[in-house]
Amino acid sequence: MTLSHTREESDTPHAPATRPTADGQREVRLAVVGLGMRGTLGRHVAERQLPARVVAVCDPVAARRDRGREQYPGAAPHADHHALLDEGLDGVILTTPDDTHEQLAVDFLEAGVAVFVDKPLAITTAGCDRVLETARRTGTRLYVGHNMRHMPVVRTLRELVVKGVIGEVKAIWCRHFVGHGGDFYFKDWHADRRRTTGLLLQKGAHDLDVIHWLTGGYTVRTQAMGGLTVYGDITARGGQGGRTLTDWFDPDANWPPTALTGLNDVVDVEDLSMMTMRLDNGVFATYQQCHFTPDYWRNYTVIGTHGRLENFGDTEGAVVKVWNGRRSGYRADADLVVEVPAEDGGHGGADPRLVTEFVDFVRAGIPTLTSPVAARQAVAAGCAATASLRADGSPVDVPALSREVAGHFTTGAGESGETR
Repeated sequence: MTLSHTREESDTPHAPATRPTADGQREVRLAVVGLGMRGTLGRHVAERQLPARVVAVCDPVAARRDRGREQYPGAAPHADHHALLDEGLDGVILTTPDDTHEQLAVDFLEAGVAVFVDKPLAITTAGCDRVLETARRTGTRLYVGHNMRHMPVVRTLRELVVKGVIGEVKAIWCRHFVGHGGDFYFKDWHADRRRTTGLLLQKGAHDLDVIHWLTGGYTVRTQAMGGLTVYGDITARGGQGGRTLTDWFDPDANWPPTALTGLNDVVDVEDLSMMTMRLDNGVFATYQQCHFTPDYWRNYTVIGTHGRLENFGDTEGAVVKVWNGRRSGYRADADLVVEVPAEDGGHGGADPRLVTEFVDFVRAGIPTLTSPVAARQAVAAGCAATASLRADGSPVDVPALSREVAGHFTTGAGESGETR
């Protein structure tokens, strides 16, 4: 892909001109749309000295635009994303609330601007399919920010599975202890199912994508149960106004969970959920999520025909233990213990890798670890599980993705590779 525009740089007074890079190509011109918690992702462009520059920022809230000017010096501020559609951008990083992802992605794809959509791709399966179809029809590059594929703990798990240290994978169980769930997901729009569908989708999309990636398959049928078991009884509502998580979060406060105050006025998403899955390759999986545990981490157990592996911790200091040498009763020593490497940057170094991958994808179509198809399948599994949960555990089938659309992302020139 050669970066080019139909209008001269001098004709875009709202965005600073870009410079040539060491390889003779012009810098990738990016905008960050949505300046809340994840709006800091674009800072990795400058921090990692990538061949790109954030030339514009966008958010409807004036205070966030002011903060954006500090985070991205020289970037032109905008209140409406429509003002960016003809600014000669090469790519945009969408870090807006989940319910806006679909339409924003479609608007930029239609304008020929490569799109980075923070997960989830959309809050409905149909919304995901609309975005994928738009990318296919327009030929515009689409990237979804499933940063957990870049997390050291997940990369370690994946490498061991690919090496075959536990044989052929037959089952995977994931327990997600969301220790700060009340602060993270019940004090703002996340608590409103109209804006998220539910936390099995919103929060679970990460883990569902990892489950699919580790097992090499996609969910075709699921059942789930759960409910709003703690936070629904808290009457101290009112939300947080225009504040973001960094303004209200205190990791040493708000214990026990029933002591939380300032919850969103609408709280109708589940704080406890459990789902089972049958994948298209015969693997079976479970995913469990609780938003009021005292600890905050993920635990994956992967079982194969020749052993099992399990992570203990998921950030710095974590290890993955493998039992594959003999049968026994309980033993903590394991046959193999692999230390998870430590890296700098958000989410264990995953966020810088994510942004670097996106810039390389925009510039040269380099294959990526993340996949729009896999992102769709994670949302589809989460939506189906949420429907099952709200139907008292009735099994729900996951709608299939069009072969034509799936084929575009697996074989299309310059598109991200599907790594199943």
